[in-house]
Amino acid sequence: MEKFVVHTGRVAPLDRDNVDTDAIIPKQFLKSIKRTGFGQNLFDEWRYLDVGHPGQDCSKRLLNTSFVLNQPRYKNATILLARQNFGCGSSREHAPWALQQYGFRAVIAPSFADIFFNNCYKNGLLPIVLTESQVDCLFHETAAFVDYQLTIDLDKQIVVARDGQAYTFDITSFRKYCLLNGFDDISLTLRHADKICAYECDRLMKQPWLNMRLQDGDATHLC
Repeated sequence: MEKFVVHTGRVAPLDRDNVDTDAIIPKQFLKSIKRTGFGQNLFDEWRYLDVGHPGQDCSKRLLNTSFVLNQPRYKNATILLARQNFGCGSSREHAPWALQQYGFRAVIAPSFADIFFNNCYKNGLLPIVLTESQVDCLFHETAAFVDYQLTIDLDKQIVVARDGQAYTFDITSFRKYCLLNGFDDISLTLRHADKICAYECDRLMKQPWLNMRLQDGDATHLC
């Protein structure tokens, strides 16, 4: 998982409440669990004028030019500004995958759905909760200035605006530690790889039959 320390990026404003996970990544694209290729179908029903299908070449599809991500001023945005209850609906991990694979490193909103919020941290996407008035201010700033950018400093837990205004945000110490170091659940476990290997070796020495199984009457090693 990519580390998140300090990030400066262009902001894209998605001015809608209650954006659910089916809008973030529609159901027809959930057949794959490879964690790749979802970025092109982020907000698929809003980005395109035709109906998308898995494996389709999106470069040839009809764009909805009124949708925010298709507007030139928001091209290559890496910070998504959203409204309340972002990520509600079904609990699909594909939603943060799609956001991240599109290029977003963080989402800023007044509130998030709980499961989506937790899934973001597990995949290196930083969800930041600011007050509604602070988010309103950022929406106004984004509309007023082309190529509007924010700087997010995770260690200091601040979002720094164009005028130098700093907005603080909360994050648990464990989540902060994981993001700063790029640790997902597997990486956290692999920090103890030596102890795991030592335990397995000791276990097999004491109980070697655990590494065997009977298959068609023959003993077959599992490893």
